[in-house]
Amino acid sequence: MEEHSTPKKKQNIPADNQAFTFLHHPSFPACSASRLLLPVFFLLSLIACTPETSKVALPLEPPEAFSLSGESEAPERWWRTFNDPELNTMLSHALDSNFSLMIAWQRFKAAEAVVDRESSYLFPDIEASLQGGTSYPQPDFVGGENIRFGLSSAYEADIWGRIRARIEAEEFRAEASFFDYRAAAVSLSAEVAQTWYQLLATWQQLEIVERQIETNEKILELIRARFGSGMVRGVDILRQEQLLEAGREQLILLESRIEVLEHQLTVLLGLPPTDEMDYLPDTLPALPPLPATGIPAELIQRRPDVQVAFLLLKAADREVAAAISDQYPRFSISGAVSARANSAEALFQDWAYSLAGNLLAPLFYGGRLSAEVERSRAVKEQLLYEYGQTVLFALQEVEDALVLERKQQERIEVLIEQLELAEQTYEQLQIEYFNGLRDYLDVLTALDQEQELRRNLVSAKLALIEYRIALYQALSGGFETEREPEDEPDTE
Repeated sequence: MEEHSTPKKKQNIPADNQAFTFLHHPSFPACSASRLLLPVFFLLSLIACTPETSKVALPLEPPEAFSLSGESEAPERWWRTFNDPELNTMLSHALDSNFSLMIAWQRFKAAEAVVDRESSYLFPDIEASLQGGTSYPQPDFVGGENIRFGLSSAYEADIWGRIRARIEAEEFRAEASFFDYRAAAVSLSAEVAQTWYQLLATWQQLEIVERQIETNEKILELIRARFGSGMVRGVDILRQEQLLEAGREQLILLESRIEVLEHQLTVLLGLPPTDEMDYLPDTLPALPPLPATGIPAELIQRRPDVQVAFLLLKAADREVAAAISDQYPRFSISGAVSARANSAEALFQDWAYSLAGNLLAPLFYGGRLSAEVERSRAVKEQLLYEYGQTVLFALQEVEDALVLERKQQERIEVLIEQLELAEQTYEQLQIEYFNGLRDYLDVLTALDQEQELRRNLVSAKLALIEYRIALYQALSGGFETEREPEDEPDTE
């Protein structure tokens, strides 16, 4: 069984306008020395310097509440509120087999590997070497050697915290990649649900059009029969045939859309589009109760995309600290031990040792180091505003979904009323037409409007479900997938 790892740190994202703390840059330790001696630098390498801190205010103040809220608590796997076994099965398959989700997971694994790579710089590098050679002519030249074995090590003392700052930056990026994966899972679940219900709505419209074609064919037969008795005009037959052909055109379009939606759904499930789907077309489900939206501060802490923006901001802050530390001197220690001999038997009889300290202080780089500090600070400020913009978008998505759902319910009520009036109008005009009191164009117009309203009502109900899915997606804080271990730490 493959082992999976998860973020190692728990992050708390500020949800209001309170200030939050960033580590900016380390300061020189308060120590004085008249001469730069090796023991002093060795001691400094063991001292942990305390970084300076500064407070940065959030670029916005979240509202106290959303404009509307329900009472039911939506589960993490929100699609289960629709009580749709077909959708539950599809999403279980998609979360396990979708390639885009696998890509996001591997990005997270790669980011974790970068953390391990950067962490290795806290430890000494140790290398082993073995050399062999033969000298001619015989006997060997004086002082010539045939075999040499050696061990060497190098270590940079992280006096100013430069290495650790970059490790922390990569840790924040790895956590951001993890929440990117969570956000991708939420988006995938919403896309599968939307595509599935678009498919069901299209099937429902197809059934409506098929019934309308049957109705139009019966009316056409009736008109032709009355035409034979001289009771109707020939143009009425042509108009009815035109309406019938328009219905057949709608049928073709709906059939092609069904196949396209099936292709989209199979690809989302990680299957080739040529695979046939095994499902039973059904009507659209009833809308679940409106979920509790909570307060905006909770949403900011919960949304994976908001957490990604915040973690990238923290990573940029650590990059600023690393860039400042690059301006300070670096102290490194290197050591080596080696043995050499003219034969393998005598190789380990004599040893040579070396130990050296190296102090590298940047004096003049043409302003390159200070420019990197300014660049890092600008990137951090940019990510601060991107974090604020992400929060605004998150709040907007919730409010948009709420108002669209509310207005869509009102629109559906109006459409139902229009459909009832259209049915009554068509029936009345049909009676008057057969009694010779109306022109058939009036009947045809009423029939066409009534049939179009039926199709529009299905589209309106689909839009209502899509708005609810968008609301669930906007409120979702992500959910655990099978790739994540059961003992995953709680992350905020």
